[in-house]
Amino acid sequence: MNSWSGRPLEGDPFADPGAVVSGGNYRITVLTPRLIRLEYSVCGAFEDRRTQTVFNRRFPVPEYRVTSKNGYIELTTEHLRLRYDGKPFSPSGLRVELNGGLTAYHSAWNYGDDYPAMGGTTRTLDKADGAVELRDSLMSSGGFSVMDDSRSMLVERDGWVAPRGQDITDIYFFGYGRDYLDCLRDYYALCGHVPMLPRWALGNWWSRFRSYSDKSYLELIERFERERIPLSVSVIDMDWHMTKVDPEYGSGWTGYSWNRDLFRDPEQFIAKLHEKGLKVALNLHPADGVRAYEGAYPEMAGALGVDAEHKQKIEFDAGDQAFMEAYFCYLHHPHEELGVDFWWIDWQQKGGSSVGGIEPLWVLNHYHSLDIARTGKRSLILSRYAGPGSHRYPVGFSGDTCTTWASLDFQPYFTLSASNAGYGWWSHDIGGHMRGVRSMEMLVRWIQLGVFSPVMRLHASNNPFNNKEPWTFEEPYRSVALNFLRLRHRLIPYIFTMNERSHRLGEPLVRPLYYHHPDHGEAYGVKNEYYFGTELICCPVTTACHPSLKMAPFAAWLPEGRWYDIFDGQRYKGGRHITFYRGITSMPVLAKAGAIIPLCGGEDFNYGAENPEALEILIFVGGNGEFCLYEDNDMNGEGLRQAVTRMEYTDGENPVFTIWRPEGDLILPSGRACTLKLYGLDGEGRAAGADIVSTQYDASLDVLTVSLAPSAADYAAIRFERPGKKRPCPLVDRVFTLLDRAEIEYDLKNELYRLVNSSTDKVVLLGALQSMALDAELTGALTEIISAEGGDE
Repeated sequence: MNSWSGRPLEGDPFADPGAVVSGGNYRITVLTPRLIRLEYSVCGAFEDRRTQTVFNRRFPVPEYRVTSKNGYIELTTEHLRLRYDGKPFSPSGLRVELNGGLTAYHSAWNYGDDYPAMGGTTRTLDKADGAVELRDSLMSSGGFSVMDDSRSMLVERDGWVAPRGQDITDIYFFGYGRDYLDCLRDYYALCGHVPMLPRWALGNWWSRFRSYSDKSYLELIERFERERIPLSVSVIDMDWHMTKVDPEYGSGWTGYSWNRDLFRDPEQFIAKLHEKGLKVALNLHPADGVRAYEGAYPEMAGALGVDAEHKQKIEFDAGDQAFMEAYFCYLHHPHEELGVDFWWIDWQQKGGSSVGGIEPLWVLNHYHSLDIARTGKRSLILSRYAGPGSHRYPVGFSGDTCTTWASLDFQPYFTLSASNAGYGWWSHDIGGHMRGVRSMEMLVRWIQLGVFSPVMRLHASNNPFNNKEPWTFEEPYRSVALNFLRLRHRLIPYIFTMNERSHRLGEPLVRPLYYHHPDHGEAYGVKNEYYFGTELICCPVTTACHPSLKMAPFAAWLPEGRWYDIFDGQRYKGGRHITFYRGITSMPVLAKAGAIIPLCGGEDFNYGAENPEALEILIFVGGNGEFCLYEDNDMNGEGLRQAVTRMEYTDGENPVFTIWRPEGDLILPSGRACTLKLYGLDGEGRAAGADIVSTQYDASLDVLTVSLAPSAADYAAIRFERPGKKRPCPLVDRVFTLLDRAEIEYDLKNELYRLVNSSTDKVVLLGALQSMALDAELTGALTEIISAEGGDE
């Protein structure tokens, strides 16, 4: 028996009896005031086991009232009103309404009706060239959704999967209105919480479909090191195993035996990657089972009673418990003993089970996640989405996408929309996988998106011209790619904190703007704009630059308040639509006033993703803020040890930033250095505090940098004084930079520059621009600069 079989699973599938209203053939369970389970069984038998979607039904019993009237049962909670005739579910016999519905026509559901879903996700983007249909959304414009669990597999107490009877209806009604995050939290309470990802999963991954040898791969990793490009994960695609096999066995797509021509000593190879601080994943295509040429075939055959003498093929069978136990024992555990950290489960087929109703992709995700967790470490797989409940088995592999602008343009929406299905940890083939054309501009924009995505995994096909190694890029693309890949690792403290919030609070790292601004119609119309954690809004550029401006637009909506571009320090008033224009070196990433963003500090390069020796903390003036930095030991075989460091910024005439002493276990590096970067004082200002070592002011960004003594990582309170006089408005300099780079007529440049120099009235300037009949993109880029906040305001 597998070492994980019989281990306790999350949740309790048995609902509190006080939440149940039942009759001969129906059962209604009031899980929350907004979440109701509805069952109908022809034979009167109901299901209390876990399913592949639902793991927990033991909720506190909410207040509800049941009455009977004219042959109907009426059940009322604080938020819902249900009317049911006690017969087989039908549109006329079962109706649920939202109390105080969002709309007059769309906030009531009759059994069998569709609902106006908002986004969702899908199994894969294989071969997608642009948008595809999305499903499984918990959110809708009508304020409710329905999850049908009638056909999902059952999960027994020992974790094994079983088929389900076909004569029942088992559905869940979610009636959350526009309380989107509350809906997600209850979904996770019902279906299982999002696991914590290992810290190392949040760094840069390298993956490529190529026949590397141990020598060539290690040379590649050493080149990354020389270029000072941090990595944390090495993914070895299918050529780690034998792919050229005797035709009598079929293709070499499936394999479990190392290709010794390429990898002479796999254990030593993996050990060298581990020495670099890298985790290692191997690719799997398990559909073809186990053939007689495999090294593990004799043991598999013996365990399963297969005729090894006649080289009988062992079929892959997700419904056979004996096969799955042998699958892990003989095909995977030996590789893990060599050092393999996790698996890329590249299942693309539909069938593969001797038991009807067993879906192989979900079974693989479920069993692999349990099997890896048997060691006590955080479990991780890379695999495709397999329907509701898949959030328990991160990370999602979105598939082999086309290398086109259309694919790039769809991925931000695809990622943020997946949060509506509770699926927050997508990993894309950054840069595209196949087809398409070479475009360095598109590739760099994809890398920028990847840095502000849940998982940053560079990947490419085996086409020798489809290179993602940054040192092969020409300038300026090379420098831009290097800067962003380094930024990804600097962001790990921030992203890891959001990882913990996702696990504990049910808040996806990437989420639509309407989660936080549900009553603003503008938040629903910006399809590619999203929150990246609690402090940032991202606007990834997914279109080519204007040929003369050398900039590309992003049409955004900013919520109320003040917002800073973290790359150039520019400030914007919110509560309005705005179109950002950015050259290839940047993308709009906005921090709200009061935001606190911890980054890895220092200049030392290293692979991996350990808790940093130094911190750099970005602080944005204009509002109060608090950030609780979460760090732990990544459960490295010694149980969980964690620490939380609270940081607080209090705005005002004399702002104060405080780092509080860490609470929890003593796992943090001793003597940690700390640097503060304060944005938006409108001048150099001053800083005071016992722990200050030095200060420096950058007028171009309006950033005051304060270096603290190492002891300040335990506790520090830094007081700032605003400058007596505001800095000059940077508008003229920004316009000059824009015009200097633009490939337009010199006379027009001069005319526009004189116009900006001649007036400080922004309304007059904007009116004059509109009257000049300029190119729309040039007008837009100038409008962004003129309408932004300046230092003299």
